[in-house]
Amino acid sequence: MAEKHAITVTVNGRLYRAEVEPRRTLADFLREDLNLVGTHLGCEHGVCGNCTVLVDGKSTRSCLMFAVQADGREVLTVEGLAPNGDLHPLQRAFWEHHALQCGFCTPAMLLTAYEYLTTRPDAGTDEEIREAISGVLCRCTGYQNIVTAIRAAAKQMAPSP
Repeated sequence: MAEKHAITVTVNGRLYRAEVEPRRTLADFLREDLNLVGTHLGCEHGVCGNCTVLVDGKSTRSCLMFAVQADGREVLTVEGLAPNGDLHPLQRAFWEHHALQCGFCTPAMLLTAYEYLTTRPDAGTDEEIREAISGVLCRCTGYQNIVTAIRAAAKQMAPSP
């Protein structure tokens, strides 16, 4: 049996202490150990981006990061966008603007958009939004409704004058 390492990680604002094997990916830790199944595994090679979570506020491919590397860090998964059960403005905008079809890429797309809007609250141009979300592959939507939803969410999230 492989040696386990103790980690302490904050996920969606909650502190977790766990013993993990050094080879366990962050994606597997989130899905299997914490039962946060919103993190989706697609290619498991970091290409599709569907396993994207935010680690210390930055987009991270959780299939390429080991859980031990998250020790002492903060992780945000899609479940953390609506901690009290109310939809986050991004989630609401994706729903209202039909920015999802099969839903497989949606958690990663939401987190990528969330990170983008923290640095670009005005949402920028359509091309800038497309560039920001280019790391997450979607096979269903054609992206236009996703861009529209991100723009609509930016307006909802903007501080009122």
